[in-house]
Amino acid sequence: MNCIIIDDDPLSLQVVEEFVNRTDFLELKYTFNDAVEAINTINVSEENIDLIFLDIEMPEMSGIEFLNTVKELPQVIIISSQEKYALQAFDYDVVDYLLKPITFSRFYKAASKAFSNAETNEMRQRQKNEIFIKKDSALVRLKYDDILWVEAMENYVVINSYDQKFTIHFTMKSIIQQLPADRFKRVHRSYIVNVGNIDRIEDNYVIIKGRKSQKSIPIGKAYKEKFLKEINLIGK
Repeated sequence: MNCIIIDDDPLSLQVVEEFVNRTDFLELKYTFNDAVEAINTINVSEENIDLIFLDIEMPEMSGIEFLNTVKELPQVIIISSQEKYALQAFDYDVVDYLLKPITFSRFYKAASKAFSNAETNEMRQRQKNEIFIKKDSALVRLKYDDILWVEAMENYVVINSYDQKFTIHFTMKSIIQQLPADRFKRVHRSYIVNVGNIDRIEDNYVIIKGRKSQKSIPIGKAYKEKFLKEINLIGK
């Protein structure tokens, strides 16, 4: 995790920097003596910051003012000599609140919590972008972006991707409920299409473009009006 330290106390900053360097899943990118300098650097930096170790009582801009100023905050661990700001700090959903002087064990516990949160968030993000499909005795990971269309075949559905097909015992009603509604639209009694992979719409057909060929999928009368309302249509 890329992290920064913001603390106007040189001794405290040195201690936290040493603790970060002893923690293998943390990488220190910057240290700052005041919050204003930190904001100015963050705004122009190309580094992704995952975690901030933040002091509260600082000149020019306090830690609380910093939390109010930064719109998209990464995870934050407060390190302060005063306990009285704890309740206010937790209103900003900080990971932990450490009182100075801090020990390495207490620091490591807080940092580990932030690392665990990051892993959980990464897993949730992956789940938003992919699905697992059973094929024989295995579960195959398939990205939503790679799905071109889904076709009904009697009591089964066939999921067509760029590279392969998956036939599963599912109904169209059930599969559309499993797929993200903003990405997949039912255009026919027998077809669901990935909106992101539509090349064009001609008359009553959706044209899906694969890597080497294209597929013309009919738009059913019962689905046409709803489908055209839900896509990003400009003009009539």
